[in-house]
Amino acid sequence: MARGETGPDFIEALARGLDVIRAFQPGRPVMSLTEVATAAGLARPTARRILLTLQELGYARPEPGGFALTPRVLELGVSYVRSMSLWEVARPHLEELVARTRESSSIAQLDGSDIVYVARVSVPKIVALSVQIGTRFPALPTSLGKVLLAALPPAEVERVLAEPSRSGIEPRWRPDAKEREAALRAVRAKGWAVTDQQLALGIRSVAAPLRDGLGNVIAAVNVNAHAAETSVEKLTEEHLPLLLKTAGAISADWAAYEAVPHVTTAG
Repeated sequence: MARGETGPDFIEALARGLDVIRAFQPGRPVMSLTEVATAAGLARPTARRILLTLQELGYARPEPGGFALTPRVLELGVSYVRSMSLWEVARPHLEELVARTRESSSIAQLDGSDIVYVARVSVPKIVALSVQIGTRFPALPTSLGKVLLAALPPAEVERVLAEPSRSGIEPRWRPDAKEREAALRAVRAKGWAVTDQQLALGIRSVAAPLRDGLGNVIAAVNVNAHAAETSVEKLTEEHLPLLLKTAGAISADWAAYEAVPHVTTAG
């Protein structure tokens, strides 16, 4: 894949290995060697060696017609979540929120022009949004993404949204620059965001920011519902007050967690 300038300590082999892992996109669980090489921008022999190395390490497996990633790849993302400890801090609050709203709740962070889910507590529904840890969606048409984008300086928003989405999803709402800025300005003024079927038909959600002890937005938390079951009015009038209380509690606990010295001792 195309790269910018790199420093003398840049490890090209590691970068190529990550390119191969990222080559597996939604809807393509099994890819041939040629497909992987093309998607990663690598020569076939290089892609083959990397895939065999990933297989040896347990991150890939051979399949009829090519290769597939294994669930062990999730460890890479889970290591990030665990290192943040955000899940441990947020879990009891999310569970209480879900119990009171009877709707699913998630936490996401910004990654380029996408949001990536880092925590979730769900409730069984006949019709539900397919989300798990690591799922990514285009940021702008989601309530979580609006909250995260609204926290950025305008110039940074332009830079972030200039990056192509890696979600593989075409949202229903694709605003021009003027409409987009008006939407983010409204989020900044209110301190929360709501979306009504802008990402996909039938999905509504409301989100609020999570902050650290300095007031910086570190993530966003939402309540999402199906449009056939939950109106926008119910989202904003009943669920939003509970969501804002939850966001405040998580932020307070996170600030307290950050303030405690963390010392690792040898076992």
